[in-house]
Amino acid sequence: MTAAIRDQQFATLANGTRLHYASAGQPGQPLILFVHGFPEFWGEWTAQLQEFDSTHFAVAPDLRGFNLSDMPPDLSSYKARHIVDDLRLLIGHLGYEQCILVAHDWGGAIAWNLAIALPQLLHQLVIINSPHPYLFMQALANDAHQKASSDYMNWLRAEGSEAALEKNDFALLDGFFNGMGQPPALWFDEATRERYHACWRRGLRGGVNYYRASPLHPPTDDHPGPLKLALDPAAFRITVPTRVIWGETDFALPKTLLDGLDQFVDDLQIERVADASHWIVHEQPVLVNRLLRQFVAEISMR
Repeated sequence: MTAAIRDQQFATLANGTRLHYASAGQPGQPLILFVHGFPEFWGEWTAQLQEFDSTHFAVAPDLRGFNLSDMPPDLSSYKARHIVDDLRLLIGHLGYEQCILVAHDWGGAIAWNLAIALPQLLHQLVIINSPHPYLFMQALANDAHQKASSDYMNWLRAEGSEAALEKNDFALLDGFFNGMGQPPALWFDEATRERYHACWRRGLRGGVNYYRASPLHPPTDDHPGPLKLALDPAAFRITVPTRVIWGETDFALPKTLLDGLDQFVDDLQIERVADASHWIVHEQPVLVNRLLRQFVAEISMR
């Protein structure tokens, strides 16, 4: 029997942000929170909401700036600390003090920051193809291959990128899934494509502003990006039990970003998937669900 997913739910948070979210399962069960990246929305996690319906209260929000959630007009609203605050307040709004946090891409970037700043909110952290912020900063500053792989970030940061993404019925955004040296995305069928286009028609500026608000991008002549940062690696330690799933054919975020991760995470397990790309959540949902179940069981038995 397919689990019933409830969407069109809204949380008005104490910081004034209104987030849309979908859920499956019943409040009172352990909370597992799924956080999407760019250019996605809560629907990235449909298979996971269905999987955890019977054992957890599974919740997938639209991050601020995406789909049905608020889209603040000012760029500063998209700094990581504000998105972290949204998730902190959402956990409380749902009636919980702690959750399992599963996050991908930009959602993962926010999740790393939350785990560093507010570890008490997390029972467990699961990251899918999203680099640890200190390691990513180092790679952007010093690794020529990573700089080249991340050039698209500077293109997205430029004024007018939203308009370019909208052209020809979102042809460039469709290419995020079907292009960039990846095999054809069989999961991105016509029905899924229409769901994504409906999301993108609601506005792209908020999602693009994540790139504009972040210092983590390849350095340029007029913006030093990570070169201007002098950060203490000790401030980036993760004490929460952490599991990482990484599709190793990711074009933009190569598997080398995992090198040295064990120096920052006290309790770490990495699952590398050789035949998966950045979009592993869509490509191999059965495998992702199996690994998530395994991770959750391991921690709950302690």
